[in-house]
Amino acid sequence: MDGSAGGSDRSGSQEGSDLRDGDAASDASHGPDASHGPDASHGVNDSTHGPADPDINDLLAKLDALSDTVDEGHEREKVRQTISLVERMPGSAAFTTRITKYTSRDMAEAFVGAVLFSLPLLVEGGVFEIAAWLAAATVGGVPVFLLAHVAFVLVMTAGLLYFADFRQIEIRHPILGIIPRRYAGVLLVSLLTAAFMLFLWGRLHEGDPTAAERGARVLVVWAAAAFGGGLGDILPGESQGEDIGEIDLDFDD
Repeated sequence: MDGSAGGSDRSGSQEGSDLRDGDAASDASHGPDASHGPDASHGVNDSTHGPADPDINDLLAKLDALSDTVDEGHEREKVRQTISLVERMPGSAAFTTRITKYTSRDMAEAFVGAVLFSLPLLVEGGVFEIAAWLAAATVGGVPVFLLAHVAFVLVMTAGLLYFADFRQIEIRHPILGIIPRRYAGVLLVSLLTAAFMLFLWGRLHEGDPTAAERGARVLVVWAAAAFGGGLGDILPGESQGEDIGEIDLDFDD
């Protein structure tokens, strides 16, 4: 009888211990650190799957990050095609605010904007006076104010395209891996437009200026043309047509 009672006590004690262990395991599985509980599920979503209410812009950000991680050219092109498809989806804010391609139509738009902004200066005699002063104001034979004017145009154009927040401009295929194609395109198109319009309207050689003054006239009109070219390029949004990324002179690729 005593042996039987002792066996029963040991059995009951073992069963109680198993029950306590089971309850502890159950509590642990429902605790804040549980790997399969609701809180853990939300934690995983927050840390690995982005915001709770993602939108198209979040998807574009993920695709942009993905394009920076792939190594093969054809893989990057697939990612870019996917980004372009998402950007054209109805309801996407990127459809109207984001510009990723640089096409021949962008150059044409820059040309139109450059012409519109440079036309008023072509009939102004003040351009000649400003150009003569810029060419004559030298320090040690260096036209410092003319160089400062060129620097102003370069900074102004960069600020208009990439910092004025008219559009979200994405830089792809920079020339030599450094110079954005759109930036170089706007500057070059506007400079050629300024020189062409001055020559066409007979304003480049009027008054028998020196070579330095003729160059200064072009640079004075270039300031307005670059501003107009930048606006003409980006304000209409992303242009249709093929991206001219192949003409990037980036020897690293």
